Amino acid sequence: MHEKQKHIYVGVDLHKQHHVAVIINCWQEKLDEIKFENKPSAFSTFLLDIDALTEEGLTPIFGLEDVGGYGRALAQFLTDHGQVVKEVNPALSYAERKSYVTVQKSDSWDAECVARILVRQLSQLPNAKPHDLFWSIQQLVTRRNALVKAQGALKNQLHIQLSHHYPSYKKFFSESCLEGVSIKQLTTFLLEVSHNTCSVKKANEILKLVIEDGNTTKEHQETRDFLVRSIVRDISFKKKEMNYVEGELKQLMSLLDFQLDSMPGIDLVTASALIAEIGDVRRFPNANKLARFAGIAPVYFGSGGKGKEQKSKQGNRALHALFYNLAVQQVQVAKGSKLPRNPVFYAYYQRKLKEGKTKGQALVCIMRRLVNIVYGMMKHQTSVPKRQNRARIVDTVIT
Repeated sequence: MHEKQKHIYVGVDLHKQHHVAVIINCWQEKLDEIKFENKPSAFSTFLLDIDALTEEGLTPIFGLEDVGGYGRALAQFLTDHGQVVKEVNPALSYAERKSYVTVQKSDSWDAECVARILVRQLSQLPNAKPHDLFWSIQQLVTRRNALVKAQGALKNQLHIQLSHHYPSYKKFFSESCLEGVSIKQLTTFLLEVSHNTCSVKKANEILKLVIEDGNTTKEHQETRDFLVRSIVRDISFKKKEMNYVEGELKQLMSLLDFQLDSMPGIDLVTASALIAEIGDVRRFPNANKLARFAGIAPVYFGSGGKGKEQKSKQGNRALHALFYNLAVQQVQVAKGSKLPRNPVFYAYYQRKLKEGKTKGQALVCIMRRLVNIVYGMMKHQTSVPKRQNRARIVDTVIT
């Protein structure tokens, strides 16, 4: 008996309120269809229904598309009960639907397409391994990203209100707030709120703009003042919430015992974002698999015996962006000192440029080396060596 004949295949189309499962055999013949609610009490009945359909000597294999969203609870339940659960990429089921002459779309057909993919690509599909800790970190990262996005929108609204108030636009305070304020007092305030980036010169410019603008009071000025204060309060609230989220992230990250923040350019936020996208690094046999997952490894395109490797536009784009930003930081020159932040990577970057690569291609080379370093740090839970040894280690990795 062929290995595929030893199983029945259960494709599940996942939704918020309910799920639809279609069961087929290895010859892709439809055996049954089951609709059940998305709650733990219904999962037990669903599993009993599958057992009733499973003939002696056969075992069921489940295929789920969204194991991190609506299907996470079901995936967790099935794995806890010793079932084989495969994660099916939505792109595969989409391509399956489009491969037929007559394209149709329904819950039943979507579930059957997932089951058909199970039959054909059983050995290639990854096992679904829901992990509460990684999932919680992912949710916190998503929450923080939403706060950052909302804060950016609020800042844009604040700039719009300020442009209505003040023709100079660079004025950040009302005249009443700055009346009688000295240059020294304003400079002290600016240094505190800007983390020592604003200078005496900036304080002089602000006071000068206040005087040049003259009287900017308009009709219904109280309403506009209220809007400014309301937006500022909301920005302050978002900032506090962001601190709470980062505090929770710090606690969860300590449970993993990863030391990614020992690497230059990786702080708590970047480390948590990397873990949120990578998840359990053990699901990648080697760094090459992780690089392909992130869309960093080149892809061969060819036909008729001719072709070449090109930059991939596939893969996890969020993870790709994280490695890109990290690579940019490695080759940046520090302000003031004019020295590269990472001399080894900077030299490697310059060497790639001299070889004829574009700046973008050289950055991709650095991204690929960073994947090796991050993969090794996560898999072995190690830190980047101290400064005196760091250059030697990194130079070994990139060469």
